[in-house]
Amino acid sequence: MSHIRRAARQNKTMLMKTGSYYLIHICVAALVAYAVTGNLWASLTLSLLEPTVQAVAFFFHEKAWERAARRHAGNAGALQNA
Repeated sequence: MSHIRRAARQNKTMLMKTGSYYLIHICVAALVAYAVTGNLWASLTLSLLEPTVQAVAFFFHEKAWERAARRHAGNAGALQNA
């Protein structure tokens, strides 16, 4: 459990950003799904399922971009020292 707490503390801003994105995405998805299906239950199911998967994907997408930025900064520093 301490690994989860440490990861949450280290990624607090990103997790908050992911959470707010998740809520917006649920609202948009529910409106679109209802407009397409006309079915309240189908729209609620779709609006919870798809954004949940997207939120997880978004978190790892952000982590990959962070890692790429650090790698790029490290390579630029190595080139300046050479």
